[in-house]
Amino acid sequence: KYKARLNIHGGKQEYGVNFYETFSPVVPWIFIRLLFILALIYGWSTRQIDYVLAFPQAPIQFDMYMDIPVGIMLDPSIGTNETHVLQLLKNLYGQKQASRQFYLFLVERLEKIGFQKSKIDDCVFYYEDMIFVVYVDDAIIFMKDESKFDKLFKQLQKEFDVEEKGDVEQFLGLHFSKVEQGNGYNITQTHLIDQIVADVGLKGKNFKCPQTPSPSTIILNRNQNEAPFDPNLFHYRSVVGKLNYLEKSSRPDISYAVHQCARFSHDPKVGHGQAIIHLVKYLHGTRTKGIILRPDDSRSLHCHVDADFCGNWSKLTAMDDASTAKSRTGFVITYANCPVSWSSKLQTQVALSTTEAEYIAMSTALREAVPIMNFLNELQEKLFISKGSRTKLHCKVFEDNSGALEMARNPKMRPRTKHINVLYHWFVSYIKSGSVKAYPVLSENQCADLWTKPLPHKLFLKHRKKVLSW
Repeated sequence: KYKARLNIHGGKQEYGVNFYETFSPVVPWIFIRLLFILALIYGWSTRQIDYVLAFPQAPIQFDMYMDIPVGIMLDPSIGTNETHVLQLLKNLYGQKQASRQFYLFLVERLEKIGFQKSKIDDCVFYYEDMIFVVYVDDAIIFMKDESKFDKLFKQLQKEFDVEEKGDVEQFLGLHFSKVEQGNGYNITQTHLIDQIVADVGLKGKNFKCPQTPSPSTIILNRNQNEAPFDPNLFHYRSVVGKLNYLEKSSRPDISYAVHQCARFSHDPKVGHGQAIIHLVKYLHGTRTKGIILRPDDSRSLHCHVDADFCGNWSKLTAMDDASTAKSRTGFVITYANCPVSWSSKLQTQVALSTTEAEYIAMSTALREAVPIMNFLNELQEKLFISKGSRTKLHCKVFEDNSGALEMARNPKMRPRTKHINVLYHWFVSYIKSGSVKAYPVLSENQCADLWTKPLPHKLFLKHRKKVLSW
């Protein structure tokens, strides 16, 4: 399938002359996953719609002109390509503000129909008993009463050029399928995994697939004395970019391994390339796997959080690489026992103790959990989810460090912790109000370990089964 599209050269635009703001929001995957979980719990129907040539549907912001494209010749009676230009009448692709102009146009028309924008996220809208979420020009509608969709779609057709895509099966490269047993969704990205396998040169080859995404005995570091990675083998940054999208969308089990490889995209060595090959082989062996959303409606919002104190430290590279002294934060937030958000990343400052590293990790995780709580509260206010005792919203945080738990429950200023007061004590007010509760968990049951360190095979499978259900 070949496409051709007329674009304007946005690189020639000048700030303050023909563009100002360029930011355009998109709905985060956190809320998309959360809404699918709620759809399973409450029996909502879904519909996917697509905007046909979305950006040109919006009006243009400024009077703008462009050169006549090469290959198009004017009638000599009119003039030549040197004497004439094209005037833009609509919001053409290629502009710096094209996406933003379409978003503003979309909000204006949706509010005209009667949609109300969420106070929590700019890309979530409410209409009667329907929820409308937008990702640029792709949208999903969650609805309690499927019979009302046709009426709404006719209203949308009056304002936009849109197509109905039916029930959600493919969205932004993800495949949604119903599980064979029970009520649930299986979210996979088989096509993207096949692309990555081909990119690194493994397509059609026979190889043994490892059982974990990274060896449990190897911690990646800069390896400055090692030979540089051969760029002829594969495009390192391109593969890392695809792995990042895969990890954030449907494969949280590879978060740690992907982040470790991504850290060295600037100057990769042979060992970093080998780490990617190991990871891709693991993905090939689990190419049909992803996230299984099979909600347990007796469970509420849970957050498992952990930190690996100075886990990257290496005496060989510590003098040249300050990041080896930083600890790693890892967490997973689940709702109804289904993963909603997760992360594996180095902390921005050097922690002075295990307790401090764990406490910083708790603060980081709750920055993700609090907006989820606010969104669920809004859905309660809009009567999309019930206000029964089970959904009296609070977040349970599971932490395996007693010192961090003590600091969270009793934020006394101590000589060893007062320096982190401003940055990391903000969430204590949520604990005092009861909306967040901190609980101890045994280290062997701390599934957030999946995001902080390379685990041995048996422990990796245990935590993967708990979070991903496979």
